[in-house]
Amino acid sequence: MIELPWPPTVNHYYTIARGRKILSKKGRQYRKTAITEAIIQQPGKTIEGPVSVYIRAYPPDKRKRDIDNILKPVLDALTTARVYGDDSQVTDLRIVKFNPSKPGRVEITVCGTD
Repeated sequence: MIELPWPPTVNHYYTIARGRKILSKKGRQYRKTAITEAIIQQPGKTIEGPVSVYIRAYPPDKRKRDIDNILKPVLDALTTARVYGDDSQVTDLRIVKFNPSKPGRVEITVCGTD
């Protein structure tokens, strides 16, 4: 299992600069932290072939949230940390939202499938 901090939503993950869509400052900070944590918590070989990704999401507070808005930052961090090679390997993706838990976190399990 990999535990990462609560990610920024897709709405805050990107920004527009000079007409181009780029990672926002918040997005860059999250990506750096999440990649470092993923590498520390799951060192070793990159998973080859199809993978299942299970995410348990613990928001930081009781505000209303669209749970699908946190997927992009989390999956990007796992790919960049080389937990698996590419998002196209994900054949089973599940996310469950639990009660809030400050400061918010996501717990991720990645398993190879046959």
